This record gives sequence, C-alpha cells and structure tokens, in this order.
Amino acid sequence: MTPETLSLSNSPLMFVGIMLLKLLVVFTVTMLIVAYATWCERKIIGHMQTRLGPMRTGWHGLLQPIADGLKLFFKEDIIPTLASKVPFLLAPMMILVPALITVAVIPFGPDVALAGFMVPQQISDLNVGVLYILAFAGLGVYGIVLAGWSSNSKYSLLGGLRASAQMISYELAAGLTIIAIIMLSGSLSLREIVAVQQTPLWGVCSFVPNWYIFTQPLAFCLFIVTGLAEINRTPFDMPEAESELVSGFCTEYSSMKYALFFMAEYANMIVIAALAATLFLGGWSAPFNIGILQMVPGFVWLLSKVFALMFFFIWLRATFPRVRYDQLMRMGWKVLIPLALANVVITGLVVVILN
Repeated sequence: MTPETLSLSNSPLMFVGIMLLKLLVVFTVTMLIVAYATWCERKIIGHMQTRLGPMRTGWHGLLQPIADGLKLFFKEDIIPTLASKVPFLLAPMMILVPALITVAVIPFGPDVALAGFMVPQQISDLNVGVLYILAFAGLGVYGIVLAGWSSNSKYSLLGGLRASAQMISYELAAGLTIIAIIMLSGSLSLREIVAVQQTPLWGVCSFVPNWYIFTQPLAFCLFIVTGLAEINRTPFDMPEAESELVSGFCTEYSSMKYALFFMAEYANMIVIAALAATLFLGGWSAPFNIGILQMVPGFVWLLSKVFALMFFFIWLRATFPRVRYDQLMRMGWKVLIPLALANVVITGLVVVILN
C-alpha cells in the first residue's frame, strides 16, 4: 500500500505534531548556525589576516558565541530619553522575525515515509513560495527604518534612509533575476524548482543535473550581489557604516536589542544562501546523478551548499572595502537592473524558441 501524503484532513493530531516537531528542529538549527556563524566569521577573517581570532573561551574559542550572548544579556539596557519608546523596542524584532519566517518554505529534502504517511521535509510547501520569500524579505527594512527614526538621532536616521533606498534599488534587480528562474521552471514552488533541476543537463548529460547555475550564470551572479546588498553585508553595509554614521541605524541600541540586529543579519545571510542554493544549485539534490551520492541525505547537501555560500560571503568581507554610497546606487540602477532586464528578455526569447 502506497503511503498517502500527510495532511490535516487524514490525521489532524499527527499533522500538528509533525508540524511542531519540524518548527522546533528548523528553529533550533537556524539559531545554532546564527550563533556559530559569528565564530566562523571571526576565525575565517582572522586566518585570512594572519591572526588566530577567538582562542581564549573554549577550545579554539568555540564557546565565544555563548560568552558574547551572556555578556550582551547582562549589559545595561539603555533607551535614549527622547526616543519613541514603542517603535524603538519593536524595531529589532521586526528585523529578526521576517528572517526566521522565510525559512518555512525552504525544502530540505524529499518526502520521507513516517507511520504510513509521506511527510515533506519542509515546514510549508506553498505553491507561491518564491513570492512568499520576496514579500517577507522586504519587511525587514521596515525594522531598520523604524530603528533609525525612533532613535531620534541624526546618524541613526541617515542609516535608516540609506537602508530604504538600498532595498528599493537592489530588490528590483533581485526580483528580475528570479523571474528568469520562474520562466525556465514554470513554477513558483521551491520544491518544484528543485525537482526540475534534477533532470539531466540539457537533456543529454544523464549524470549531471540541470542546475540553473549552468543555464543562468549571469542571474546567479546578480542574485548573489543583490542578496548581499539586501542584507547589508560588506561591501554594501552602508546603513551601518561606522566611518560615517558611528553604527548607523543601531547606534543608540545596547544589550540584547543590539544583539537582535546582528542575529537578524546572520539569519538573513542563511536565508539568502539557502535561497541561492535552492534556485541555482539544485537545492537538496546531489551534484551528480550517481548512486553513492544519492544515498547522502538531502539536508546534508543543502547545508553543505549553504555553508559554502556563507564562506564566500565572509571571504568577500575580508577582501573588499566598503563602496561609497553614490557607487552603491549607481551600480544598482545603472548596472544591475539593466543586466537583469536583459537577462529576462534573452531567457524569454530562448524559452519561446525552444517551445
């Protein structure tokens, strides 16, 4: 008897239990990666600059994220006298929550059989998963703008305004790059996009999967650049440029509210890496259609790709200096958007000709 798909109608209690278990596992793993991404970044950049990075707390500094968390938790929480209290307190959560919510539609592997039911390795398989991620990814900037405005500081306000202008500029290009993937796959579901990429490359190479990085290399490069600008990572961290704005939108924050901003940054980095891996690198599928590689669990392949992309993001931070703000806006409007539009037009023509 073939297992049926688990749904609320055929087994309500088991459905709710499995959903809670998946939420707990995904949230725990995401927060662990967020915590130790800070350690990895400090160690990687340290070795690239011929130094050791954290070494004192734990073996090779492995307990440093815990020490940093305890330090920030017990630090004095200061709220400026002239700040708008309610938005000032809400802003850090408005940045972190959308970053965590977007993980819900990332597929971590194929469906697995459990107690006679087929359970998807995904919190929610939305047929418009791409639109869901784009919608929630754009909400984080509201928290940054709110943090800058509510602090009643000119430095913070300038950081918030920079974040809003940067989001508008680079989200357009990011959306256009994803449109090319939607045109090729014919679906807005991330699970369907991964499934299409498991077919043979160009219908000929049976052992090489049809990852979209092969057919859309320009879109992949544009997505990585726009993704870095979306999450305010170096060299595009203009909203918190310490050489100009002290610490930008989070200048007036302290204690755990300050920590939430950086947790959101690393959570967003995980989301961008996972989305890039899903859209362009085959998601949870193996790099080659070979039997022994197919035996490796899907979530291992996905996490490997996510960690590789996060290493690349850290490598960029250690390599490139911060760009000027006029260079940032010029590149967004005059380079990335025209290139993304040209890629969409060319992809559309190829799809029409091949069909």
